[in-house]
Amino acid sequence: MATRKRSKRSGIQSIAIEGYKSLRSRMEIATPPLTVIAGVNSSGKSSIMQPLLLLKQTVDAAYDPGPLQLDGPNVSITSVDQILSRGASAASRVASFSVELCVNDYRTKVKFSRDANGNLRVAEYTSTFMMGQEEPVTLREGMTDATLRKAFASVLKTDEFPASILKRKGNKISVVRERFALHVGVTLDQSSNPVTLPLGIGGIDLSSEASKVIHLPALRGNPKRTYRTAAIEGRYPGTFDTYTAGIISYWQNNRRVEKLNQLKKDIEELGLTWKVEARQVDDTQVELLVGRLPHARQGGARDLVNIADVGFGVSQTLPVVVALLAADSEQTVYLEQPEIHLHPRAQLHFARLVGRALQRGVRVIIETHSSLLIRAIQTMIARDELDPEDVALHWFTRSYITGETEISTAELSSDGAFGDWPEDFDDVYLGSEAAYLDAAMQKVADL
Repeated sequence: MATRKRSKRSGIQSIAIEGYKSLRSRMEIATPPLTVIAGVNSSGKSSIMQPLLLLKQTVDAAYDPGPLQLDGPNVSITSVDQILSRGASAASRVASFSVELCVNDYRTKVKFSRDANGNLRVAEYTSTFMMGQEEPVTLREGMTDATLRKAFASVLKTDEFPASILKRKGNKISVVRERFALHVGVTLDQSSNPVTLPLGIGGIDLSSEASKVIHLPALRGNPKRTYRTAAIEGRYPGTFDTYTAGIISYWQNNRRVEKLNQLKKDIEELGLTWKVEARQVDDTQVELLVGRLPHARQGGARDLVNIADVGFGVSQTLPVVVALLAADSEQTVYLEQPEIHLHPRAQLHFARLVGRALQRGVRVIIETHSSLLIRAIQTMIARDELDPEDVALHWFTRSYITGETEISTAELSSDGAFGDWPEDFDDVYLGSEAAYLDAAMQKVADL
């Protein structure tokens, strides 16, 4: 029996969304080290994660896009009306939506609405601030110096920074917006050009948490002959698949042997290929070569072909494998349908790759339709390779009456069992088998 490793983890512990698409009412899901999101089509699975991805692409933008960058590489929205929840008619659309994260037992919530001109704005920024401030404080643009001093009275009563700077005559506290985050700043009134500086009073850094997310969408693009040489260790703006070739090249150039050896083992365990190699074409382009066969053979060391010349399984799965290996401790990897183009046997083996990432402290959120992947996770729990407390299974459905998302969370036992979900994968499979057997038996009876 394997021994699982237990450790206190930091990172995103839960995500709560309200007013976004089919999540009209506030919906919260726990995000332990391994979070599995499943459910019927168009039930709101992606909607629970998209607001966090909106924050990510806003932080990742090379320029200040304002409160939110709606149309970006992770989420493509062209109008606020497309994301605000609505009821049976357009007139019942809500006026705002919010994103709330719990990180290290502290919560921060940002609420977005429209101003008088219909433009998106940060309506509220609520956080449990550090430095002796235990109760949540809600910031709004335009708050007065007096209101802010009262809200942060416990923080500002000492002679230490930042209280010391605020005791100087003429200096005032104000709210400063930086993209979607509202900060507390001080305006130094000691010159003809006042300067507003952040005071460093803050709880969760939402910008930092959002930028650490590694996102792989379900559609990971067609395989290419060459790829850009781009590798940014620790932060990956946009979707991760664009970095795969660059990261492999970086590992080769910097002799990251442990990463390369594990990559080789992982892709061979999945039955995809026995080798992957990045070959520099020029200063900006890299070619990805993979073994033509799933396993090595004698005399076949150079039996490599361009990744564009093999099946989709390799090109679609390689970014997933590299993402799990590239993620740093306490980063969150969000995988949409990692089972796409994977053989059923590979879907079972994929759970082991996820388990190894968890052992390194990586958090993984998986949106899936694969009953085999879920069964493999249950098996790892039964074998004591995963702790049931480190896994959350969330099932999404939509109300037939209101169209709103409904979420059921399974309680996993020590043997991996979780009881019945609203619509069980196994029931669908067994129903299909029964329908076939009935049809076959009827065919025999008619002969």
